[in-house]
Amino acid sequence: MIITDVCIIGAGPGGAAAALQLDRLGIPCVVVDKAVFPRDKVCGDGLSGKVIAGLNRIDPAIGQRLQAFAEKENSWGVTFVAPGRTGMDVPYKPNYNPAADAPIGFVCKRIHFDNFLVDELKQCQHVQLIEGKSIDNYTQTAGGYELSDAKGTLRISAQMIIVANGAHSAFTKDVAGIRMEPKHYAAGVRAYYTGVTGMHDHSYIELHFLKNLLPGYLWIFPLPNGEANVGIDMPSDTMRRRKVNLKTLLHETLASDPVFSERFRSARPVSPVEGYGLPLGSRSRRLSGERWMLVGDAAFLIDPFTGEGIGNAIYSGGIAAKQAAECLQSGDFSAEKLLAYDASIQRVLGAELRLSTKLQKLVRYPRLFNLLMKAGTRNKQLRDVISSMFYEVDLRKKLTKPSFYIKLILNR
Repeated sequence: MIITDVCIIGAGPGGAAAALQLDRLGIPCVVVDKAVFPRDKVCGDGLSGKVIAGLNRIDPAIGQRLQAFAEKENSWGVTFVAPGRTGMDVPYKPNYNPAADAPIGFVCKRIHFDNFLVDELKQCQHVQLIEGKSIDNYTQTAGGYELSDAKGTLRISAQMIIVANGAHSAFTKDVAGIRMEPKHYAAGVRAYYTGVTGMHDHSYIELHFLKNLLPGYLWIFPLPNGEANVGIDMPSDTMRRRKVNLKTLLHETLASDPVFSERFRSARPVSPVEGYGLPLGSRSRRLSGERWMLVGDAAFLIDPFTGEGIGNAIYSGGIAAKQAAECLQSGDFSAEKLLAYDASIQRVLGAELRLSTKLQKLVRYPRLFNLLMKAGTRNKQLRDVISSMFYEVDLRKKLTKPSFYIKLILNR
């Protein structure tokens, strides 16, 4: 029996962030992941500015090492394309200088990024990492949780557990009682291509809200060595209603759309099309209970508008670790005590998730979306606010006010 203060289930971004934060606080923890790293993870591979910001909160040295990490593409902004094909380039930082400024956003294959985080864990004095083992049994005791794999060859006793094992977490479903709801879930498919033309000189990521995909979108994210991550994201309820096959839709769009057929004329796939689920943070849920907390995808914290979940996973992992430290110090592991974790998640991420939910609903109305996008191309205020959204969460609150959109349309 391995005895520890905290057991973290999952070594992806959320679990790794929790372990890194606990290590910096001097608190021992055990991290268990069913995979052996490096391992691939089907994803869009986009790392928003929140990734660097979240890692810097834990330890600025980690952020510095990520900045210097070779297996990533520095990205300086995002291009939004409305259904009417009006495009708006939004830099992650207003008036940036690529020659002097440190980049805020990146695109990095998960096989590389997640392994970067695992390598960080392996350097930690207070972290015991166990790879290639699955936690299948959760038994609550008077002093915490006893955890084991299916065969009972791994047994762990922990005062607290942080659950970070992804979108299909059995704990999330069976213990936390959070289940997949098509209205608050999305599906994505992704393939890697080489030879895609028309990429932005500063490696902007692209989100194309094509009319036949709404309220989903097609993305193109530039990667190192001339590759690109290309995929489609669509809400699950829309997929079911329309009986959409996303893999077929991706192939048909790239082949028949007049813009993409030209950009992909000489492109070739270098991976199969693979799919994954996105548990969206489009409604509030209880993310903790007696002696446990959910983080990342296991907590349904993916951005409903962009589908980005890595930044929120890192933020929630750091918050969970600090809450665990409070519980260990006070000796109080009650569900009531852990409500503070839910409150922290709402304070840090709640306004942003609510805004993204509104934006997701907005794209269901192509005419309005086209109007706002056209207005945005003429309105520096909007572009600056959206830029600021990538590194100043509080400024996103501007976009929740109806007066902002009135001024935008009136170009004031």
